[in-house]
Amino acid sequence: MSDEQAGELAGELAPHYSRFRVAERLLLTGHSHQAWPDVALHGQVEAFTDAALDVDAKWGRAFAKADRVRAAYSALVGGGPVALGVNTHELVLRFLSALPLRSRPRLVTTDGEFHTLRRQLSRLGEHLEVVRVPALPAATLAERLASEVDDRTAAVLVSAVLYETAHVVPDLGGLAAACGRVGAQLLVDTYHALGALPFDATGLDEAWVVGGGYKYLQLGEGNCFLRLPPQAESARPVITGWYAEFDTLAASADPFTVAYGSGAARFAGATYDPVSHYRACSVLGFFAEHGLTPEALRAVSLHQNALLADEFDALDLPPEVISRYPGPREAFGGFLSLRSPRAARLHEALARAGVSTDSRGQHLRFGPAPYLRDDQLRAAVAALGQAVRAGS
Repeated sequence: MSDEQAGELAGELAPHYSRFRVAERLLLTGHSHQAWPDVALHGQVEAFTDAALDVDAKWGRAFAKADRVRAAYSALVGGGPVALGVNTHELVLRFLSALPLRSRPRLVTTDGEFHTLRRQLSRLGEHLEVVRVPALPAATLAERLASEVDDRTAAVLVSAVLYETAHVVPDLGGLAAACGRVGAQLLVDTYHALGALPFDATGLDEAWVVGGGYKYLQLGEGNCFLRLPPQAESARPVITGWYAEFDTLAASADPFTVAYGSGAARFAGATYDPVSHYRACSVLGFFAEHGLTPEALRAVSLHQNALLADEFDALDLPPEVISRYPGPREAFGGFLSLRSPRAARLHEALARAGVSTDSRGQHLRFGPAPYLRDDQLRAAVAALGQAVRAGS
């Protein structure tokens, strides 16, 4: 897709997001919650219809939807079995509970992880050794994480794209090799990558990959996954739902023997609301129909974020008030991250001006989406300039 085509895509897509009124609103929270295409509602209605038609027998239809979601995620992250969850926290918990933390009581991570890892690892740090490596500079992060891995390390946990700064973390394959040499596990969080850029799975066959579709993939809540590496086949997570023995229930001689299914079933949870998967399947079909492949979405993302960066630079605002991270847009994910001690105030001022953004500490984040026109992006940055100059 050419840069010109990327800039014109919004005109084709916006009519399909009429319920979110994307053509009328400046929704720059695309890195958090993108609008859903109108067909998402069709999926939710289909879920109700199946429940009304089949009552408890609906689960056969629901499981077929779940299988389609698994297949889609597997294709996005380089293949392999996929366990599903309502959120990444429950999946990370199952992963952590399968680690040999008594014999290897050490976890390595960064100081730039999303709250799912930040909070849970902070709590575990009261009982285990948790090493936090500075996330920046991102260009050397994988190498610096690798230098911390030893034979007491149970796992390394790191994002593919840093959620505050949008930096892409390179050479995760090299980090995976370092983990493999000492028997440590690697968990890669792809939540801020999938749908904004293709995921490079090179060298990550034995890595665990977690993520979800709430953000760039427009699947909505309840659609998270954990891609399992080959060594997961012998794992026995302590935190385990009854779906993990679903296939063996009828044959079990002793109900108090903890059995596990094979493949992704080993990390399955329990009864869930299947509406999320119906909605996801409708959106996945929409993406396929409109050619919204990872490569096409990356082309759009690069076009939009380059435009945002250029418009911001043209404002020529005082760097002590607000600035952006230097570097080519290819070094960043799907949003523009700006640093400002007034980030929260600017976020509030932009909201009053009709521009939806968000802030995290000293980071103000502009997240475009494929259905937004170039003039909408320019208007959003112009509103930022007005807010800064007004003293917000």
